[in-house]
Amino acid sequence: MYEEELVNLLIEKKLKISTAESCTGGLVAAELIRTAGASAVYSEGFITYADEAKMKYLGVKKSTLKEYGAVSRQTVYEMAQGCAEQTGADVTVVTSGVAGPTGGTEETPVGLVWFACFYKNEIIVKQKLFSGDRTEIRTAAADYAIKLVLDVIKN
Repeated sequence: MYEEELVNLLIEKKLKISTAESCTGGLVAAELIRTAGASAVYSEGFITYADEAKMKYLGVKKSTLKEYGAVSRQTVYEMAQGCAEQTGADVTVVTSGVAGPTGGTEETPVGLVWFACFYKNEIIVKQKLFSGDRTEIRTAAADYAIKLVLDVIKN
C-alpha cells in the first residue's frame, strides 16, 4: 500500500534499506521488491523465523530471548541493530510477532507484532495488535512495517 511511496522516498534521499523478518516471513521485502525502482534502494534481507537464526545472523543475545522472548521490544531492538550492522544499510525494519492461529499467550496474544526501525543511528520500536487469520495478520503487519519506515524517515 505504501511501498511505492517509500521506495521513491528512499531513492530521493539516496538511502539503502534492509529487512529482518520473523512473523512476516519476507512479506515486507516482497512488497518493497515488487515496486519499480526497488533495486536502487533494497540491498538484502533476513528471514529469521527461528530464535537460532535471530542469534546467528542478527546478533540477538540468547539472554534477551530467554528473558523477554522472541516477541518483545528488546528482541526487535536487537534485530534492528544487528540488521544495520550486518548490512550497512541506512534504514532497517524488522518484525516479530504471533500470527496464529496457535502460539499466543496472555502476554503475547495472537496478532501481537513488534516492529523496529533503525534510521540515523536511532531505533524506533512500536507494537501493534492485529486481528484476523494468519494471512491477514501477516499482511497487515507487513503493511504497517512499511508505513512505519515511511513515517520515521519523513519525521
